[in-house]
Amino acid sequence: MQHAPEKETGEDGLPIPPYKVYNIGNNSPENLLDFVQILQEELTAAGVLPADYDFEAHKELVPMQPGDVPVTYADTSALEEDFGFKPQTSLREGLRKFAVWYKEFY
Repeated sequence: MQHAPEKETGEDGLPIPPYKVYNIGNNSPENLLDFVQILQEELTAAGVLPADYDFEAHKELVPMQPGDVPVTYADTSALEEDFGFKPQTSLREGLRKFAVWYKEFY
Protein backbone atom coordinates (compact mmCIF):
# COMPACT_ATOMS: atom_id res chain seq x y z
CA MET A 1 0.00 0.00 0.00
CA GLN A 2 1.43 3.35 -1.01
CA HIS A 3 -1.70 5.47 -0.57
CA ALA A 4 -4.67 5.92 1.74
CA PRO A 5 -7.08 2.96 1.90
CA GLU A 6 -10.08 3.08 -0.42
CA LYS A 7 -13.53 3.82 1.05
CA GLU A 8 -15.25 0.62 2.08
CA THR A 9 -18.45 -0.42 3.81
CA GLY A 10 -18.36 -3.08 6.50
CA GLU A 11 -20.62 -6.12 6.82
CA ASP A 12 -22.83 -4.08 9.15
CA GLY A 13 -23.43 -1.46 6.46
CA LEU A 14 -21.39 1.17 8.26
CA PRO A 15 -18.45 2.89 6.59
CA ILE A 16 -14.98 1.60 7.46
CA PRO A 17 -12.74 4.55 8.34
CA PRO A 18 -10.47 5.33 5.37
CA TYR A 19 -7.28 5.17 7.42
CA LYS A 20 -5.15 2.74 9.34
CA VAL A 21 -3.27 3.05 12.59
CA TYR A 22 0.18 1.48 12.61
CA ASN A 23 2.23 0.41 15.58
CA ILE A 24 5.70 1.76 14.86
CA GLY A 25 8.05 0.37 17.44
CA ASN A 26 10.62 -2.28 18.07
CA ASN A 27 9.04 -5.71 18.02
CA SER A 28 11.37 -7.03 20.75
CA PRO A 29 10.15 -7.08 24.34
CA GLU A 30 12.18 -4.86 26.71
CA ASN A 31 12.56 -5.15 30.46
CA LEU A 32 10.75 -2.29 32.21
CA LEU A 33 13.58 -1.62 34.66
CA ASP A 34 16.05 -1.50 31.75
CA PHE A 35 13.74 1.00 30.02
CA VAL A 36 13.63 3.19 33.14
CA GLN A 37 17.42 3.02 33.58
CA ILE A 38 18.11 3.96 29.97
CA LEU A 39 15.53 6.77 30.10
CA GLN A 40 17.18 8.16 33.23
CA GLU A 41 20.59 8.08 31.56
CA GLU A 42 19.39 9.73 28.36
CA LEU A 43 17.35 12.46 30.13
CA THR A 44 20.44 13.30 32.17
CA ALA A 45 22.76 13.22 29.14
CA ALA A 46 20.42 15.54 27.20
CA GLY A 47 20.30 18.00 30.09
CA VAL A 48 16.59 17.52 30.75
CA LEU A 49 17.44 16.50 34.31
CA PRO A 50 20.49 17.58 36.33
CA ALA A 51 23.39 15.13 36.69
CA ASP A 52 22.81 14.94 40.45
CA TYR A 53 19.07 14.16 40.19
CA ASP A 54 18.14 11.56 42.83
CA PHE A 55 16.22 8.95 40.85
CA GLU A 56 16.14 6.48 43.73
CA ALA A 57 14.26 8.99 45.90
CA HIS A 58 11.48 9.09 43.29
CA LYS A 59 11.37 5.41 42.37
CA GLU A 60 8.75 3.20 44.01
CA LEU A 61 8.58 -0.45 43.03
CA VAL A 62 5.12 -1.93 43.48
CA PRO A 63 3.53 -5.28 42.60
CA MET A 64 1.77 -5.75 39.28
CA GLN A 65 -1.29 -3.53 39.05
CA PRO A 66 -4.65 -4.25 37.37
CA GLY A 67 -4.13 -3.84 33.65
CA ASP A 68 -0.38 -4.49 33.79
CA VAL A 69 0.92 -7.14 31.41
CA PRO A 70 4.02 -9.26 31.98
CA VAL A 71 5.34 -8.80 28.42
CA THR A 72 4.49 -6.31 25.69
CA TYR A 73 6.02 -5.32 22.37
CA ALA A 74 5.04 -3.61 19.14
CA ASP A 75 3.33 -5.81 16.55
CA THR A 76 4.63 -4.22 13.37
CA SER A 77 3.29 -6.87 10.98
CA ALA A 78 0.68 -4.55 9.37
CA LEU A 79 3.32 -1.87 8.79
CA GLU A 80 5.66 -4.46 7.28
CA GLU A 81 2.91 -5.89 5.05
CA ASP A 82 1.58 -2.54 3.80
CA PHE A 83 4.85 -0.62 3.41
CA GLY A 84 7.67 -3.16 3.59
CA PHE A 85 9.12 -1.20 6.50
CA LYS A 86 10.46 -2.88 9.64
CA PRO A 87 11.61 -0.45 12.37
CA GLN A 88 15.20 -1.05 13.51
CA THR A 89 15.65 1.65 16.16
CA SER A 90 17.11 0.33 19.41
CA LEU A 91 15.56 1.27 22.73
CA ARG A 92 18.56 3.42 23.70
CA GLU A 93 18.65 5.22 20.35
CA GLY A 94 14.89 5.92 20.48
CA LEU A 95 15.02 7.19 24.06
CA ARG A 96 18.08 9.32 23.25
CA LYS A 97 16.27 10.95 20.34
CA PHE A 98 13.20 11.47 22.52
CA ALA A 99 15.27 13.12 25.28
CA VAL A 100 17.02 15.44 22.83
CA TRP A 101 13.71 16.38 21.19
CA TYR A 102 12.11 16.98 24.59
CA LYS A 103 14.97 19.26 25.69
CA GLU A 104 14.76 21.28 22.46
CA PHE A 105 10.94 21.48 22.45
CA TYR A 106 10.45 22.39 26.12
